[in-house]
This record gives sequence, structure tokens and C-alpha cells, in this order.
Amino acid sequence: MRHAAHADFGRRLTGRAPGVPLTPEGERQAEALGRRLAPEGLDAIQTSPRERARATAEAVARHSGAPVTVVEALDEVDFGDWTGTAFADLDGPAWDDWNARRATARVPGGESMGEAADRIARHVDGLAARGGQRIALVSHCDMIRALVARVLGLSLDNLLRFEIGPASVSRLEAGPWGARVLSLNETFGTTA
Repeated sequence: MRHAAHADFGRRLTGRAPGVPLTPEGERQAEALGRRLAPEGLDAIQTSPRERARATAEAVARHSGAPVTVVEALDEVDFGDWTGTAFADLDGPAWDDWNARRATARVPGGESMGEAADRIARHVDGLAARGGQRIALVSHCDMIRALVARVLGLSLDNLLRFEIGPASVSRLEAGPWGARVLSLNETFGTTA
């Protein structure tokens, strides 16, 4: 699932910037998500170390009773020099290249989308190899897009062709046989 809304949402490329909590609306979204997922029998919740993701995971845990673990592999893309920059200030050739060529472009001072996709895919492959658990992963928009693209065999250049909204759930089934997408961007009326 993607974390709920935060103060920078739609204004800045937050990335791994510290001190970015959920807004009051984001807190409501996270609580609604937790209530919606409570009956699903989660065995565990794993979350990105970012504050907004941890707060979302904790809201889901309050309703499900599942334990929360911080997992570095679920962290946001390292946006390097662009971290915290207003979207209006990113306009230009490097930003255009990043958005047109996600499969090969690299963020200045950060990681490539391929590196980020490899990171989350390796983690999910490890979980799938163990099998038999229902685990909620709380991460970030581009990380979820990257994982879905990998499962569907899409080029990372196509990431912007589908939406992953705040406090949304995208469901995957994974095992030693591989993975498949069961749903994408379920919102349950939680998004702004």
C-alpha cells in the first residue's frame, strides 16, 4: 500500500526528506485504510523507514493487530539532488528525461529507477520464497509502480501510465512460481 497524504503531497518531490508527517487528512486516510484492512487477517506489516509510511503502517496495525517492521528495501527512491525540490522548480531537460526514460535515466546524485525496482523486487522475491503469509507492505508511489511493472513485465519507462494514489492498496500474489497482480490502486474512498 502507498502511505497516506502528507504536507508536501503534489507540491514537492519529497523523496527521503526527513520530518514529513501525515497531514490531518492523511491521518484520516490511514485510519480508514486500517479499518478497511482489519478483517483481512494480516500476519505482518512491513514499512518504509519514512515517517509518512511508518505512520500509515501504525494506523493499519492498530486495527489489525499485526506487528510492524521497518524494512529498508521499501524505502522511497533516492532522489538525490532533487530531494525536497518543488515540482515547479524541477521543470527542465533532466526532469523531462527522467520521466520519459525511467528504465535508463538516473536522478542527479541519486539512484536509478532500475536500482529501486531491483531493491523492492528482491525483497518481495524473498518473502515469496518463504510463502504462506499475508503481508502488507507500506511504501511509496514509484516503488509500488516499479514492483507492479516488474510483475507485469512492463518497461520502467511506462510507470506513469497508471496511478497509485495515497492510502491505496495494490494486491499481489507471489510464490516460488512467480507473482501476479490481483488489483491496482484500490482506494476504499480514502484518497483526497
